[in-house]
Amino acid sequence: MITVNAMGDACPIPVIKAKKALQELQGPEVVEVLVDNEIAVQNVTKMASSTGGDVTSEKISEREFKVIIRTDRVMPRTEVKEEEVVCHPDRRSDTVVVIASDRMGEGNDALGAVLIKGFLFAVSQLDELPKAILFYNGGAKLTCEGSDSLEDLKTMEAQGVEIMTCGTCLDYYGLKEKLQVGSVTNMYSIVETMDQAGKIIRP
Repeated sequence: MITVNAMGDACPIPVIKAKKALQELQGPEVVEVLVDNEIAVQNVTKMASSTGGDVTSEKISEREFKVIIRTDRVMPRTEVKEEEVVCHPDRRSDTVVVIASDRMGEGNDALGAVLIKGFLFAVSQLDELPKAILFYNGGAKLTCEGSDSLEDLKTMEAQGVEIMTCGTCLDYYGLKEKLQVGSVTNMYSIVETMDQAGKIIRP
């Protein structure tokens, strides 16, 4: 693994450092980019995705983020100029996604589990990410240990998406100690977040 330290660097420097590291690869490799803000995560992610790399990211602390780029493609070596790198604005919209079940739709439960995983992955690939994703009732299971969607949720959280799970629901299912991403919230905050949303999406 190659580590690129872009902590404290303003855009476009994190993107330039990451792109140079990718161009220096001789073959399949993993590049880890460390940054200190969500906009940098968004811009490095967008650049890496455009090269065909498999990109995930994670919020380590309030001012520490990690972007992981896995690639098996050798990029052409060209000079990376600062003025040629575009810094994109915040990708988050005022949309809130509400997840009330660990299944999507009615009918076969196994199919429903596959569909909700696909849904959350699709949300993570939107050009404009939601500002928050709310999980309650059975949906609370998706933010906990064993969930197939944790990687996608952590990637969105690192890009500034608020991942909020109902505390009452976690208690009911005995999952409070197994929460793996985001924060615990209450019904007042859930209602307030939905009330302030420009658009609400319910799968």
